[in-house]
Amino acid sequence: MKTRIALFMLASSVSASVLASDNKCEPVDQQHIAGLFDRWNDALKSGDPQKVAQNYLTDAVLLPTVSNTVRLTDAERKEYFEHFLQKKPVGKIDSRTIRIGCNKAIDAGTYTFTFKDNTAVSARYTFTYAWNGQQWLISTHHSSAMPES
Repeated sequence: MKTRIALFMLASSVSASVLASDNKCEPVDQQHIAGLFDRWNDALKSGDPQKVAQNYLTDAVLLPTVSNTVRLTDAERKEYFEHFLQKKPVGKIDSRTIRIGCNKAIDAGTYTFTFKDNTAVSARYTFTYAWNGQQWLISTHHSSAMPES
C-alpha cells in the first residue's frame, strides 16, 4: 500500500510543474494512453536511443528493468537505452490497468520483452504520463523483472 501511495504522490509532484503552466485538462481516453506504450515500443524497435528518450519529460524518472541505476536526466536515460537497445528488445503488454486524471495518466501492469537472442524477460511496469502542453510524455517509468521464474 505504501508503494502505491508513494507512486501516486510521485506522479502528482512530477507533473505539477507541467500542470502549473496550463489549468485546462487535455481530453484523453484509455485507448490514447495505451497507444503511448506502442509509441515508446516503436522507438525501441528503431534502435535509436534518442528516439526513445524523446518519449520522456526532461525531468522524468526512469527506474529500468536491467540496471540498478536510477536515471534522472536525458543523458542518463540515453546512456541506459544505448546498452538496452543492443539487445534488440521488443515489448508486449501482458496485462494493464490505466487510470486517467487531469493532464496525467498512469499505465501499470506486466509486460514481456523478447530479445534478438530469443531470450525473454517478464516484468512489472508503471508508466506515468503528463501532458506538457503539446504532447503526452513519460514522467516516471518503473520496470522490475518478475521475482518468480
